[in-house]
Amino acid sequence: MWLLNKLFAHGDQPAPRFAFQGTVNWMRGLAILTEGEFSHLALKDFYQAVPRRRVNEEADALAYECLVMSMHNASSIMGMQELDDPYEIVRSAVVSWYYAIYYASKAMLAASSGADPQTHAATGKIWQKEIVDLNLVKKPFSNSIVDITPANVQRVITALRAGNRYDLNTEPTTNEMALGCIISYLKGTAEYEQWRLEEHVKKSPEYRLGNYASFRSNAARALRDAKLRPAHANFLVQAFRYRGKANYRDAIYLSYGRDDTGRVRQFVEDLGVVSASFSVMAAHYTAKRVVATDWSLFAADLIEHARFKLPFSLDEI
Repeated sequence: MWLLNKLFAHGDQPAPRFAFQGTVNWMRGLAILTEGEFSHLALKDFYQAVPRRRVNEEADALAYECLVMSMHNASSIMGMQELDDPYEIVRSAVVSWYYAIYYASKAMLAASSGADPQTHAATGKIWQKEIVDLNLVKKPFSNSIVDITPANVQRVITALRAGNRYDLNTEPTTNEMALGCIISYLKGTAEYEQWRLEEHVKKSPEYRLGNYASFRSNAARALRDAKLRPAHANFLVQAFRYRGKANYRDAIYLSYGRDDTGRVRQFVEDLGVVSASFSVMAAHYTAKRVVATDWSLFAADLIEHARFKLPFSLDEI
């Protein structure tokens, strides 16, 4: 293949097979683990003890706005599934998936404390503190690592695996295989964040003044670990990395080369399932936090006036 050979000759390219497998298998694993777990009944039970927040009309309005954005993006993937050729829209589907996740998380933050972070990184950080750490996220979206020093990442991943031997190289067909994919992607994301922060440390005045060539010495490692200990890898961090990989660096393998139409079609369906699951989770949490009498008004208004097909039933929340 001329283009692939050209890219390999002039840049560092990921292996085509692994790039494609890592992209579709993670989403397949998430879809398997969300199946049957995000019904209205299950989510009502999960959030039953969540208390009503003190009245904050401005924060409520932000939560409603972000929910609409999330649902619209999830709905767009449903519309994409109706097209005959999934290759034509697969990259757009990844972007819609990401923004369904991103705006759902912002809705949860608005409903939690009224927070309105303006960057993706800040959203992930506050979401960790206000939502993940308080056990307000339902599996498989709840796994995270706080303190991404190498030793702690290894410790957390080993505990999560509990002997599970599967990873992203195998297309999951069972819950155990799906869990292996999920853990594998969390590990990869934590290691990517390690590398990213290490590169920042290498550019710091302290690192340069120490004339360090690596992080093998105690002093250099202390500089690195001061950055890594407060850092985290949660689902939002994974989603942001995933959008970048699937839509930029690895994008050629979703639109070029071997014909994997069947798997790409399944991939687009999985993007829809996972985004709708995350979005409805955010909706249930938000409904528990906003002014109680306003939720039914919001639901009725959107059912009547939304110009897109809602990805789940608002009037059942």
